[in-house]
Amino acid sequence: MSILEMKVPSPGESITEVEIASWLVSDGDYVKKDQPIAEVDSDKATLELPAEESGIITLKAEEGDVVQVGQVVCLIDMSAEKPTDAPKEEATKEEPKQEAAKVETPKAEVAKPTSYASGTPSPAAKKILDEKGVDPSQITGSGKDGRITKDDAHTAKVAAMGSANLTTGARGSSTSKLSMLRRKVAQRLVSVKNETAMLTTFNEVDMSEIFRIRKEFKDEFSQKHGVGLGFMSFFTKAVTRALQMYPDVNASLDGDYKINYDFCDISIAVSGPKGLMVPVIRNAENMSFRGVEAEVKNLAEKARDGRITIDEMTGGTFTVTNGGVFGSMLSTPIINPPQSAILGMHNIIQRPVAVDGQVVIRPMMYLAMSYDHRIIDGRESVGFLVAIKEAIDNPLELLMNGDARKALEL
Repeated sequence: MSILEMKVPSPGESITEVEIASWLVSDGDYVKKDQPIAEVDSDKATLELPAEESGIITLKAEEGDVVQVGQVVCLIDMSAEKPTDAPKEEATKEEPKQEAAKVETPKAEVAKPTSYASGTPSPAAKKILDEKGVDPSQITGSGKDGRITKDDAHTAKVAAMGSANLTTGARGSSTSKLSMLRRKVAQRLVSVKNETAMLTTFNEVDMSEIFRIRKEFKDEFSQKHGVGLGFMSFFTKAVTRALQMYPDVNASLDGDYKINYDFCDISIAVSGPKGLMVPVIRNAENMSFRGVEAEVKNLAEKARDGRITIDEMTGGTFTVTNGGVFGSMLSTPIINPPQSAILGMHNIIQRPVAVDGQVVIRPMMYLAMSYDHRIIDGRESVGFLVAIKEAIDNPLELLMNGDARKALEL
């Protein structure tokens, strides 16, 4: 017998443990080499674990277990042959057993209510049910032989008998463990609030010119480049311009030292299936409108499909988040550490504004910039946001050098 011990590989630098999010195979299954057998969560991403060899698998960890990098999580018996479909004669041998089962049917029907409808709760489940005041006989257990598990107890509905405020609506609840990614994000966001001197400054931008440019060129741009001309390329270009004007915004703290970056790696906040992800556009300052749009589309699709890699989410010198896609009018975004600032975009609303002494209706957007006051002063923060406003209000001159067709590579 040749047994392979499969250990948790290192997903990336500084990651020492992962969580078994889900097994894609069952204990005793035959797996093929390179077949995905599990999904594991690190504090940065969800990754697939492929089988290293073909054979019969024996699981050594359960879903939800946190395991160390290098720990054995399953065994693969490489000497086992791939099972084939059962021959007809085996089915014939089973027939007497089937007949015997038919004879015992009346007894099974009598015993069924006791073993399934009113199953015995596990000790942990019994404690939860006692605390909730739920009668175990009212629960159908999902465990072996109908046993009531801890999860069954967590999801059990509390009866409103004897209450003066009787309701007829559903009163169920469910409990689920946060993914490792979600727990890590929560930990980092709380630490930012506690460890930085975070302030937020606001401004508003007139989207009229961007609307005009997109209306004129979006079809031609899409046909030539295969990607849409969205708002993110304009804002990314405006951000990189402003970062070069105010280098302290493109910096981070390391103890008593300030690190300034001569490149602009822009993190784009994306809502993924397991939480917030921030893939990074590398050297965005050197990208064209087409390059930014293509990279944003590529990274967003990978994040939403769970195909994003740790390298694609590592680093970043400044973050852009767009709550406007969900309808947010105004918010105070939280800094993405170890960065020193983040820009929040919001929804676009037709509002009356004063232009040259006249009240006109314009598509307006509120912007919010949160920053770490330990490294960025008010002058830099306000000047940075004003620089973005100027670029968005006048993109043709400040972002396209007066030639939209050339800037869009049309």
